[in-house]
Amino acid sequence: MGIAAWRELLKRGEVSARELTDHHLARIAAVDATVHAFLEVTAGRARADADRIDAQRAAGEALPPLAGIPLAIKDNLCTQGIPTTCSSRMLEHFVPPYESTVTERLWQAGAVLLGKTNLDEFAMGSSTETSAFGPSRNPWNPERVPGGSSGGSAAAVAAGECMAALGSDTGGSIRQPASFCGVVGLKPTYGRVSRYGLVAFASSLDQVGPFCTSVADAAELLQVIAGADPRDATCLNAPVPDYVANLEQPIRGLRVGIVRECLEAEGLDPTVKASVLAAAAQLEALGCELVEVSCPRFNDGIATYYVIAPSEASANLARYDGVRYGYRCPDATSLAEMTARSRAEGFGDEVQRRILIGTYALSAGYVDAYYRKAQQVRTLIRRDFDRAFSSVDVLLTPTSPTTAFRFGAHSDDPLAMYLADLLTIPANMAGLPAISLPCGFDAQGLPIGLQLITGVLEEPLLLQVAHHYEQAARVLQDHATPDLVDCAPRGR
Repeated sequence: MGIAAWRELLKRGEVSARELTDHHLARIAAVDATVHAFLEVTAGRARADADRIDAQRAAGEALPPLAGIPLAIKDNLCTQGIPTTCSSRMLEHFVPPYESTVTERLWQAGAVLLGKTNLDEFAMGSSTETSAFGPSRNPWNPERVPGGSSGGSAAAVAAGECMAALGSDTGGSIRQPASFCGVVGLKPTYGRVSRYGLVAFASSLDQVGPFCTSVADAAELLQVIAGADPRDATCLNAPVPDYVANLEQPIRGLRVGIVRECLEAEGLDPTVKASVLAAAAQLEALGCELVEVSCPRFNDGIATYYVIAPSEASANLARYDGVRYGYRCPDATSLAEMTARSRAEGFGDEVQRRILIGTYALSAGYVDAYYRKAQQVRTLIRRDFDRAFSSVDVLLTPTSPTTAFRFGAHSDDPLAMYLADLLTIPANMAGLPAISLPCGFDAQGLPIGLQLITGVLEEPLLLQVAHHYEQAARVLQDHATPDLVDCAPRGR
């Protein structure tokens, strides 16, 4: 049941916000020993939030749009008075003195905070295996990863531990775990949603977005969190349309571009390819016209990303020096030793690897050869998209080349792990909105994700096409989810 339906039940008094909250807290208690989606469960705060909504309803007050809806928040979004760790020893004891803009808007809209979710350390990873507090697991098969970096948020939604969740997407960190966990994941246009209070990874790429069980719910959350914010200079001062009202607009006659390079991508599983082509055929049956398009530099996005993102991470993470906040080595005898050991002990291997890559790319004599060249290729990738959108309305690709892989499958090969984001990165490079939604299952019963991409600020069109496909294909409605209550708890 979606947000709109629950909202009506709450308004009519057929269910209380407290009952809805207690239901999800009970679900967390039943399954999170297996899934490990949450780093912090804020049960007391959640019940207080819910009771406040119930008191407003009892007093006859008008309820806000997300009244009583239980949500989870990725643990790289600052929540005032509640730990925000980025799944890193560096910030293990950090409690923000302020609230991020997106979470502030959620609480103003009546949402209930269930807790903070696990992620790859500082959002650097594609499997949630780099979390300093242990990996999350895929609810469809706990032997598989949930994706990353927002794996905890995706897993929490897929496991029924919350109605929706927020994540962040720098190179696919919402869409790829959404694909692996069989949920809807939306990355808005860069600047559509404020980044104030989001712990920075790569500032020109990061964007906050929702995980949900339906496109309609994603539209509901985007409606609340989108919009200008004077505290974020990169946030766009553009009107926020009614995303929910646009969902039912017809899609007949729209031109859907199938990106040739994506169907020829390295490591693309034949089952994934077949499922995505079947989704394209479904859109054609709904009246869309299918057009093959070429984005010649699409697959160059990953090499470009792994220069730009680590370079920006190197600059952003320089602030963690053991002096002002974060982990500090307790027994250093000099400032230089304290700084070096604090960073070496506070950051995990993957974060250190990316800092080193970025620092090298920005070092004297290499900026032109690497960072500036990467920015030039980024411009070419954006121009490829511009050309494609001159002839089509929406682009269609797989979200990930494969379904969820086993834990440890890529632990000795970082490059193989990086390829998990091959098809999601280009949208970040160009700042475009993109969505992943389920389009099928492989032979092991693991979800397959379909990615749709539109032009800048064309989220209404993106959500509209995704919604029509979802309603016609009924992928999740016709496929039963495993009952995680019966799964044996596993170590964290």
